[in-house]
Amino acid sequence: MVLRIRLARFGKRHSPIYNIVVAQARSARDSKPLEVLGVYDPKPKAPLSSNTDPTTMVNGRGETVPYVAKKIKDVQLDQTRTKYWLGVGAQPSEPVERLLVLIGLMEPKPGRIQTGKILEKTVWPNKHEGEVVV
Repeated sequence: MVLRIRLARFGKRHSPIYNIVVAQARSARDSKPLEVLGVYDPKPKAPLSSNTDPTTMVNGRGETVPYVAKKIKDVQLDQTRTKYWLGVGAQPSEPVERLLVLIGLMEPKPGRIQTGKILEKTVWPNKHEGEVVV
């Protein structure tokens, strides 16, 4: 019995909300899980404003531009139960693994460095003539 920590989709048509669940690997996406670990809302929402937020800021070129707060995605997760299921041997799916790395529960996979949506290749020195191979 292989266990997976994965996302189960709920919500309306254009506003999905995902439950982070532990389920058997061969069961359907929306079938009854063994346990619900948390909720992930992928739609970015503006943070709550406060009176201390600056209205303008200076960019890298020295120009004054209006300050826009970065939108955030909501992840609610029971960390103790997630650590338990990872310790028992449950395998996270790729999207859940990215969330766990983002939260700090897992280390990123070695070999590739992820910057935004671009994956950089690992640079290896060439045996011949000291050149660098990409």
